[in-house]
Amino acid sequence: MKELEKTYNPAAIEDRLYQKWLDNKYFHADAERGKREGKKPFTIVMPPPNITGQLHMGHALDNTMQDILIRYKRMQGYEALWQPGTDHAAIATEVKVIDKLKKEGIDKNDLGREGFLKEAWKWKDEYGSRIIRQLHKMGSSADWDRERFTMDEGCSDAVLEVFTRLYEKGYIYKGSRIINWCPVCKTSISDAEVNHEEQDGFFWHINYPIVGEEGRFVEIATTRPETMLGDTAVAVNPEDERYKDLIGKMLKLPLTDREIPVVADEYVDKEFGTGCVKITPAHDPNDFEVGKRHNLEEICIMNDDATINVPGKYFGMDRYEARKAMVEDLKEQDLLVKVVPHSHNVGTHDRCGTTVEPMVKPQWFVRMDEMAKPAIEALKTGKLKFVPESFGKTYLHWLEGIRDWCISRQLWWGHRIPAYYCQECGEMVVAKSMPEKCPKCGCTHLKQDEDTLDTWFSSALWPFSTLGWPEKTEEMEYFYPTNVLVTGYDIIFFWVIRMVFSGLEQTGECPFDTVLIHGLVRDSQGRKMSKSLGNGIDPLEVIDKYGADALRMTLMTGNAPGNDMRFYWERVEASRNFANKVWNASRFIMMNIEKAPVLDAQPADLTMADKWILSKANSLVKEVTENMDKFELGIALQKVYDFIWEEFCDWYIEMVKPRLWDDNDTTKAAAIWTLRTVLMDSLKLLHPFMPFITEEIFCNLQEEEPSIMISSWPVYKEERNFGPEEHAVEIIKGAVRAIRNVRTSMNVPPSKKAKVFVVSEDQEVREIFEHSKVFFGTLGYASEVAIQADKNGIAEDAVSAVAPQAAIYMPFAELVDIEKEVERLKKEEERLAKELARVNGMLNNEKFVSRAPQAKIDEEKAKLSKYTQMMDQVKERLGQLVK
Repeated sequence: MKELEKTYNPAAIEDRLYQKWLDNKYFHADAERGKREGKKPFTIVMPPPNITGQLHMGHALDNTMQDILIRYKRMQGYEALWQPGTDHAAIATEVKVIDKLKKEGIDKNDLGREGFLKEAWKWKDEYGSRIIRQLHKMGSSADWDRERFTMDEGCSDAVLEVFTRLYEKGYIYKGSRIINWCPVCKTSISDAEVNHEEQDGFFWHINYPIVGEEGRFVEIATTRPETMLGDTAVAVNPEDERYKDLIGKMLKLPLTDREIPVVADEYVDKEFGTGCVKITPAHDPNDFEVGKRHNLEEICIMNDDATINVPGKYFGMDRYEARKAMVEDLKEQDLLVKVVPHSHNVGTHDRCGTTVEPMVKPQWFVRMDEMAKPAIEALKTGKLKFVPESFGKTYLHWLEGIRDWCISRQLWWGHRIPAYYCQECGEMVVAKSMPEKCPKCGCTHLKQDEDTLDTWFSSALWPFSTLGWPEKTEEMEYFYPTNVLVTGYDIIFFWVIRMVFSGLEQTGECPFDTVLIHGLVRDSQGRKMSKSLGNGIDPLEVIDKYGADALRMTLMTGNAPGNDMRFYWERVEASRNFANKVWNASRFIMMNIEKAPVLDAQPADLTMADKWILSKANSLVKEVTENMDKFELGIALQKVYDFIWEEFCDWYIEMVKPRLWDDNDTTKAAAIWTLRTVLMDSLKLLHPFMPFITEEIFCNLQEEEPSIMISSWPVYKEERNFGPEEHAVEIIKGAVRAIRNVRTSMNVPPSKKAKVFVVSEDQEVREIFEHSKVFFGTLGYASEVAIQADKNGIAEDAVSAVAPQAAIYMPFAELVDIEKEVERLKKEEERLAKELARVNGMLNNEKFVSRAPQAKIDEEKAKLSKYTQMMDQVKERLGQLVK
C-alpha cells in the first residue's frame, strides 16, 4: 500500500491517471468480448460537438452526465460503449474557413470548390480535435479508439445509402417550397439555426383599391411592406360579414400594374388587425399554404442577397432600402393609412445575426407525414421515454405539426447531394456514385448537384452510422439499439426527433430507449451564459484552479433532469473542500491500516458502531443504485456526499479513534477492517462523479485491482443489514448532538470537559449508553459518563438537554467558571444599560420623534426591543449564578 501525498493536488494526478486509463484501454468496449463473456451491452452515443467548438459549460454538463452513466454501467459489469465523435458543422465550419482565407487575402470563389475543400479539410485536421482534447480534461471515458466524424468514409456511405433509399421510396423529392434563407451566407438554413428575437417594429396599414369601385378600399396591415411586390391575393375569413361581398372581387395592387383577387380562407383571424390579410405565397410559410389551397401564383421578389428583382423603380434595391422607398411612395399616393408601433418575433440566423428571409426556392426536401407516424407511435407505446416525462409532450407537439424538411444547403463543405444531371437531355439520376452514362439518352456528360446536405441529415444517422451501418457489423448487431441519449432540452426537435424517425425508418428499431434531458447552466444571476453578456465561464479555467472532479461535482450538485442550474464559484470551492475531506480521511485510514493487519474475512468481534456504519453503507448502496437507475444523478450524489462527510468522517471515524489508538483493544482489527471496507465501497459509489480522486485513493489503498473503474459496483447484502445497531447508534448520536448544542449555546470551549449524566427509565436504552460511554469522551467532550435510571445525585443547577428516550445532565460548575461568567455578565449588563438609556432618551425626545424620518424611528424602536430582551436574559442568568 502506497502512501498518499499530504495534500490533495488534482493537477498532479489527473493527467497521469487519464493517460493510464487510455494506455490500458479501459474505455474500450469490445462486442466480441461482451458476447464471449455473456455481458449485456450498454451504449450511449455522444452528441457530436462541432469541430468548430470549444468546451463550454453546456458541453461540460452534458458529457459529465454521460460519463457518470457509462462509468456506473461499466462497474456493474456491462460491456459499456460510449461512442464519441464530432460533427462537420457545415455552415459554422465554412464561415470559419472563409474568415481564415479572408485574413490571408484569398477569396473562396477564386479557389473553386475543390481548392476550398482542401482548405476546409486542413482546418478540420488542425482544429477539429480541439474539443475532444478538452473533453479528456473532464475525465470523459468515451471509447476514443472508435472516434467518428460525420464526414468520414463510413458515415458518408451511410448518408448516401439513406438518401438513395428515401428517394427511391418517394420520401425525398426536389421542389419549390418556403425555406429559411440567409441573404448573407446565401444558403437555406434549418429551423434549428434560426433564433427568434423580440424586436420593435411597425404595422404599416395600407389601402388596396377595389377595382371598379372608385373610392372604396380594402385596408391591410403588414410588418414587411416590401413584400407587397409579391402579393397575389388578399384573404378574408369566409364568416366575416364585413367582407362577404368582396370575395371574388379584384384589387389594384399598389405600386404595381397588377390586379389580385380577394379570396376566402379560414386561416384569417377575424379579430386580428383589419381582418384582411395580404397573401405573399413566396415569402411567408402560412401564405404559401393559403396559396396552394387557392392555386395562387408564387412570385419570388428577391435575389439571393435580398435585393429586389422585380423590374421597375425598386429593382436592385436592398429589401430595407426598398421598404423605405415604397412607404414614401404609398404616402404620396395617399394609400398609407397609418403606422402603428408593433413588437414581434423576428427570425435571425444564429451564425451571422442576419434577419432570415422566408423564400420559395427549388430545394431538396424529405416528406415527413409518413415518417413521423412511427416516431409518434414509439413514444405512445413506451418504446421511447423521456426523463422527465413532460418533455414527451414537446416531442409529440412538434412531430404532430411537422412540415417537410428542407435538406439542401448552398454550401461547399458537407455531404454533396448524390443527384446527377445529364447535360444533354436534362435527365436527373439519384445514385450513390455518378453513373457512367445517362440512362435516358446514353450521354456521358453528367454533372452532380451543387448543393450539400443539411448537417442534421448526417447527425440524424449518428446512433447507427457510427456502428458501421449499412454494413452488418458485429458492433451494430451487439450495441444497437443504444440505451440512453443525454441532451439539453433545446434540441429535442432538431436532433432527437430526426434520430428517432431515421432509426425507425432505416433499422426498424428506435435508436435508443431513453432520452435524458438536462437544463442549461446559467450564471449566478440566473442569466444564460453568452458572449454578448460576457458571463461565460470556461470549464478549463475551473479545472486548472480546482480540478476536474470539483467541476464535475459542482455541475451535478442539486442537478435534476430537465431543470436549469446556476453556477457559483462558492459551490466549486465547496466541492474542492469535499475532495480534501475524502483525501484526508483516506490518508488517516491508510496510516492506521499500516499499523495493524487487515483481516481478509469479516471479523466476528464487530462492535455496535461497526455494524451501524456497515448497515448505513449497505442501505446507501441500495438507495444510490436505485437513484442511478432512475437517472436521479443529483440525488445519488447528494446521498453519497452526506454519507461520506457526515456519517463516515464526522461520526464513525471519530467514534473509532479511541480503539485505533489503544493497542490493547481487542476490537481494533474489526475497526480497521470496517474502515477499509466502508471506504472502498464509498469510493466506488463516488467514482462515477469524481473519477480522478477515487482512482488515486483506490489504487493506493490496495494492489489487487488495477483500477477502480473496472472494479465491481457495490451491491446490497442482506447480512449487512443491522437494524438494531443502527437504532442504537442513532440514539447515541442524538444524545451527543444535545450535549454539543448545550455547550455551543453556553460558549463552552471543546477543551473544557464535563461530567455527563444520562438518565433513562428504559433499561434497554441504558444498556445502549453503557456500551457507548467511550463515544462521549471524543464526541461529547465528557470527562466521565454516568448512566442511571433517575436524577439521584445530580446537582440542582445541572444543565439539562433532551435526547431520544433519555435526558442528559451536566453540572453547571463543570461547564462554566462561575466567577468569570459573573464578571462577564455584569460587564454586559453595564453595556446594555447604556444602550437602553441612549435609545430611551432618543425615543422620549419630542424633537427627535417629530423631525426624524420614520425609518430611523423604527430602527431605534427595534433596537429598544432587542436590548430589552438581551437585558432580561443577562439578568436571568445572573440570578441563577448569584444566590
